[in-house]
Order: sequence, then C-alpha cells, then structure tokens
Amino acid sequence: MNRRAHDAVLLTLLLAAWGTASGQGYLLRVDSRAQSVAYRGVLLDSIPLGSVVTGPNGGPQTPDGYAVSCAPGAAYCEFYRPGLEQHGAPLVFGTDLTAWGFGIHGLSFHGDARLGMDLGDAAGVWPGTAPAFQLLEAYLDYARDWFSGRVGREVVRGRLGYTGFDGGLVSASYRAWGLSADGYLGLGLARGVALPVTSPALNPLDDFQPQKRQLVAGADGAWQFSRGELHLEYQREVDRETRNFVSERVAMSASLRPVAGWNLSGGADYDIARGFWGSSDAHLGYSRPRWGATAGARRYRPYFDLWTIWGVFSPVPYTAVDGSIWMTPVPALDLHGSGERYWYDDPAAETPLQPVEQDGWRWSGGIGVAIARDWSGAGDYQREFGPGAASNGWSLNLTWQPSARFTLGAAGGRQVRPLEFRYEQSEVNWFGLQADLRPTSRLRVSANATEYAELRDRPDASAFDWNQVRLSASVSWLLGSGGDGPPLPPPVRAPAPPPESQ
Repeated sequence: MNRRAHDAVLLTLLLAAWGTASGQGYLLRVDSRAQSVAYRGVLLDSIPLGSVVTGPNGGPQTPDGYAVSCAPGAAYCEFYRPGLEQHGAPLVFGTDLTAWGFGIHGLSFHGDARLGMDLGDAAGVWPGTAPAFQLLEAYLDYARDWFSGRVGREVVRGRLGYTGFDGGLVSASYRAWGLSADGYLGLGLARGVALPVTSPALNPLDDFQPQKRQLVAGADGAWQFSRGELHLEYQREVDRETRNFVSERVAMSASLRPVAGWNLSGGADYDIARGFWGSSDAHLGYSRPRWGATAGARRYRPYFDLWTIWGVFSPVPYTAVDGSIWMTPVPALDLHGSGERYWYDDPAAETPLQPVEQDGWRWSGGIGVAIARDWSGAGDYQREFGPGAASNGWSLNLTWQPSARFTLGAAGGRQVRPLEFRYEQSEVNWFGLQADLRPTSRLRVSANATEYAELRDRPDASAFDWNQVRLSASVSWLLGSGGDGPPLPPPVRAPAPPPESQ
C-alpha cells in the first residue's frame, strides 16, 4: 500500500469516527493560524579576476563594492549578493478530535491532522507546507482498569525522543506495586516528523534514502514508588528491504525525592548498534515556597539513523555544567537566572584547517514585576559565547489583563550576534503588539504585529538593512457534544505509587 492510499485509509477512519461521534460523544478542537512574513537569502555571483579592484580597506572587491574571495590560480573571484525579497503567507489549519460512545465500554478514538499552505509569492518555499496534508495521529483506544491497547497512527514519547508509527501499542499496569509496561510494533515514520522516511519531502540524500518504511518495535517499563520513579526503554528499527538495522538503543532514567524539597533526576541512553553511550544528564534541585535552585551536568551526543551518511562525520559530543536559581522575595517580584559552561571533545582531526574555539558559555537573568492590579512586566538579558558565534541581547514586555477574557501586551528587544567565520555582525531590534481575546470558554482569537529592524554591519556593499513587519493571527474553536451523551472514558493513568510507610 503506497503512502497516499495508507493515509487515505487512516483519514477514512477519522471521518467515520467523526460521523459516529456526531451521534455519540466527542470533543473537536479546530485551530487556524495565518502569518505574513518576508525573508531574503544570498546569491552566489562571480567576477573575472581582471575586474577586481582594491577596496578602501585594502581588500579585493567588485567595482560596485562587494568583497570577493579569489582562490589562487582561479580566473574568477566569487562573492555573495543580497537575495531577492520573498514574501511568504503560511496558513495552517489543525484539528484534534476525541470521540467515544461506540457501544463498547472503554473504546474511544483520537485523531489529529494538519493542513498547511503558503499563499505568498514564494509558494511552496515556506517549510512545512509540502505535503499540504499531514495526519499526525489517528488511532482507536481501548482502556480498562489495568490494560489498554491502541491501533492506528500514534506517537510514543520518552527519553529516546518522539517515535511515530502506524501499528499497535499495548499497556499493562499493576497499581499495587507501582509497575507499568508498554510495548509497540508498527511501520515507523521519519524521526521528528509525521511523514514516512520515503516521502519526497524528506529527500536530501537522493540514492541514500530508504525505499521502504522501517519496522519499529519497542518497550518501556516503569516503577513508581513513594520517593520517585524509574524508567527503562528499548527500541529497535529495521529496514524492511535490506533487513539492516536502522537503530537499536536503550535508555534509563530516574527521579528521586529523598526528602522534602529535594529532587535528584538523571538518565542516559546507549546506542547498541554503534556501541557507545549517547546523551546523559544528572541534576539536583531544591525548592521552597519562595526560592529554588538546580545544579547539574549533562553530556550531549548527536544521534543519526544508521542509513544516513551523517554518522560518518563522527559528530563531536560536548559536556556541560549548569545551574539556575529563582526567588520571589515579595509576592509582586520574581527574579531568576541561569548559566552554563560547556566543552566539546577533541575532534581528533588529522589535518585541521585552523584552530577554533572548543568551549563556550551562556548565561541569562530576568525579573518579573506585578506593577498594578491589571498590569505586569518582565525583562530578560542573555549573553553567550561559543564556537562560531556569540550573542547578547535583552527583551522587555508589558501586559495589561483587565479580565480573564482579554489580554493586551507589548514587547521589544535587541540582539547583537557577531559571527566568527563571516565578515559581518548582525544586529536586530524588534517591537511588537499582541492581543488575546476569549469571548467564550470555547473560542480564542489572537493577533500579533511585530516590526524587525536588522542591520548587517560590514564594510562593503553587503551591509544592507533588512527591515520588515510580520503579522500573524490565530483562531482556536472547541466543539463538543451535549450533556446527553455518555461520559468520556477514563484515561489510562500512570500507576499510583504505594502509600509511604509510616
């Protein structure tokens, strides 16, 4: 069955459930969002070596002032011109449907779909608009007290990330001991998106792209007790055409609360297919009514499926230590700050082109103030320095909320971002207004207008200003059956921890 036919079957299930739900019980949320935005890239150009002139700073450039790069012995020099202005107008519709009351106690249906299009003059260029229709989830769910099962398109979430597949999932729990377990099997979707890996929209590698969807299987076990919880995950993906592994990983995580106010959490994942440890972290937190703090360390290693070529480049992991603190000295004042220091491993390059930064740091701090009964404000400042770039900036916002149904806000900020490997520094100043209206408990309307003023600071003709106004609006509408229908079946909850011994 090809992808279009497969999605058509799932969509038919969605519509059939909707038709049935119209006479039973249902909740349907419809969201729409539109945006108007302009963007611009750069165009590679060239000029004969004999036409290059010496600029006021002594470097080579074109007669009209663009800095050029001339390779030794080349007859032409290359440079970049500002690209054409492109105006995008992405429009997105989303639906989220839950239906129940099919004559079988514990049976319900859940569907989540999205339709996106670009109405601007650069139609088809805006990311995420091809393909236009995406079915995110569509599954039947049968739940009892200790057992549940799903069939259809679904997404599992855990320490190994988000995994989408078309197949089935079963869950079981033993609440008296705080134990639960999940198992799933199906045809997988590409990592991080609701599209199969064979989709033309995911074809940057041409001949390297798999010809069939991978088979994904996994299991998750958990133990919850009075002072914390433990999790163990396993996942394997296999290419159905070559029978080769796409991935095989295992992950462990834990959260402990040894005494009141303290929390210790952490975990790690191991790549069985490649034979090395992936990302890991450990953090200790302390919280009181008016202040709290966390401190910890983490190690991040990028992960790629075995069918891609990116793993050949041996992505370098980094290790970081971080901390954060927040406090509310008085009810109307909130203070918070965080910082991190990180180091990349030695890339072990045999012939490095040039020495580069291998460590960096970032920190930020902010304040929130309740100015008056209906007014509040906040401000934040951040700085960062690391390999390739640095940045520093601030932001301020002011909010007026005369009632729970209406909010009006203003926000602005500035960011400066010098780049290590480019001959420029980018500065952006922005200011915007936003409004949020909830005329009823089922309807929400929002609008936003933001002006961006960007300056490319460099001593040649590429120092162009790129200013624009971005407009956006969204509507969210919740529909549901009346009170005559049967109630929504109880959700499958995590097993309750056993009572703490006295």
